[in-house]
Parts: sequence; C-alpha cells; structure tokens
Amino acid sequence: MTADKTSNGNEPATHELDAPPWRRVETTLMATARQITKAYNDRFASLGLNLTTASILAYVNDFGPVTQTQIADHLGHGRAATGSSIDRLAAEGLVERTADNSDRRVWLISMTPNATSTMAQIEEIDRAIRNGLRDGISRAQRQELAALLGRIQQNLVGLDDPA
Repeated sequence: MTADKTSNGNEPATHELDAPPWRRVETTLMATARQITKAYNDRFASLGLNLTTASILAYVNDFGPVTQTQIADHLGHGRAATGSSIDRLAAEGLVERTADNSDRRVWLISMTPNATSTMAQIEEIDRAIRNGLRDGISRAQRQELAALLGRIQQNLVGLDDPA
C-alpha cells in the first residue's frame, strides 16, 4: 500500500487535509450523497417519480394532511420548488390540495386513494436500497457513522453562526 502524496507529489501526505481534493472526506461524502440520490432516482423513475417526489409522498403518508411549508421545511427545500413537485404529484393524481378550514390562505396536501399502491412500491424500493447500502456494515458501524455525520452537521450549522 502506498502513502498518499501531497498535491505536488513529492512527500507522503501525513494528514487527510494535505491529501488531494479527491481524497478528502468532504469529497467522499458529496460523491456518496450523489450516488445515493442517483440510485433512488433511477429506481423511482419506473414510477414516474424521483427522490424528492417520493419523499414528499412518504412524508404526506406519515403526517398528512400537511401544508406545503411543512413539507418544504422537512425536506430542507424551498417552498416554490416543493410547490412544483406537489404540482407534479397532483397532476399524476397522487396528492390533492384542500383548503385549510382554520386559514383560508393555506392549502393542505393529502394523499389520494390512487397513491396507496405507489406508496407500497416506494417502500419496497427504499427497503431494497437501504439493504444494499448496509451490506457488509455492522449495526455498530452504522451507529458510529450516524453519530459522525450528526457531528459534521452540527459543525456545519456552527459555521453559519458568526458568534
């Protein structure tokens, strides 16, 4: 096994921060996230969905009826982008908007009866992908990874706080 070299190729890298950009943990995390998204999008395409629209359906299935703002906040997406995804789902007959009796400015998003079989397929695809992701990784390793990723998320939130 050879040691990593610094960007000039002369000395072995002694720390991951000295490694070339394609060997840094941040790059690996981003590439992994892209691969996971692609895996979901490729499999959801057979349902006419992508990861975002499938996630919206799953959220509405678990917590609906809910507002578009609640969905956007949960997914970490903008309200306009979320609204476009909801429009697509409504056009496919999978969700519907109904007026919120307590606030006429707000629409509630709920699943239609047509979405039941789609939701079952989403859950089946999700289960298969999660099983594939976990192959060869112990529960303890997954817990450690989740803790590390949680810490990275906290660190990133801290970067946004100029205090």
